[in-house]
Amino acid sequence: MSTTDPVRPRRRHELLDTSRLLRYGVAGGLSMFTHVGTLTLLVEAVGMRPVWASSIGFALSVLVSYSLQKWWVFASGSRHRSAIPKFLVATCVALLLNAAVIAIGTDVLHVHYVAVQVVALVLIPVSNYLINSLWTFR
Repeated sequence: MSTTDPVRPRRRHELLDTSRLLRYGVAGGLSMFTHVGTLTLLVEAVGMRPVWASSIGFALSVLVSYSLQKWWVFASGSRHRSAIPKFLVATCVALLLNAAVIAIGTDVLHVHYVAVQVVALVLIPVSNYLINSLWTFR
């Protein structure tokens, strides 16, 4: 590919681009707000179990996350038919990680769901940034 190609492979230094990391943080914050807001609403107002409430919140946050990452964070020129399946694979990995952390934390360790969700919300963004930067929106 030529160096003028907007869909060129990401260089290693682009992983540490502070402007992109800041945008990723803002997008992640909005996605997290969607996730945690839904989780809290469903647990506290509806009485849903935390694992299910968190999974629903996670699914809703995917809509926010994909849009912001595709257009704003990575400014990707990739087509939706290529990016969406990759993004969904990364998201499914993250959903499974989230559900496992919530299940182990609340059902096995009997820790309050909010504290356990904080742990999941640290693990997931790191893995997603790497996957989406190096593969999804490349």
